[in-house]
Amino acid sequence: MIIEFVGADVEAAGKSVAALTSSWGYQPEPAPTAQPANDPDTKGVDPVAVTSLLVSIPSAMLAVAEIADRIRKRRRAGELIERAQQLTAQQAAVLLVREDGSVDLATLTPDQLLDLIADEPSAT
Repeated sequence: MIIEFVGADVEAAGKSVAALTSSWGYQPEPAPTAQPANDPDTKGVDPVAVTSLLVSIPSAMLAVAEIADRIRKRRRAGELIERAQQLTAQQAAVLLVREDGSVDLATLTPDQLLDLIADEPSAT
């Protein structure tokens, strides 16, 4: 997820959001630059290994894990939106940068934020 800060005190806004994400165990990183697709260090995924892995996980356990993950992400999304609303009150906008434009985080619900992130193509 790429977050852009716009306003009077973007440095303080960045530090505020960085402190929040650090408390979750995620260190903020600058936006990555595009790497060529023919990088010799890039490794492909073995479809047989992936299929074996997926078949070995019982579907009930997978469903429970997905629900627990969604609950954790929803709580974190709520905290991030709350921080964005606080920063908006201090004259700094916090924007979610997407391929089709930017969205103000302060105007979203946690579920809307999670859906927007899920719609983005994977960064890996």
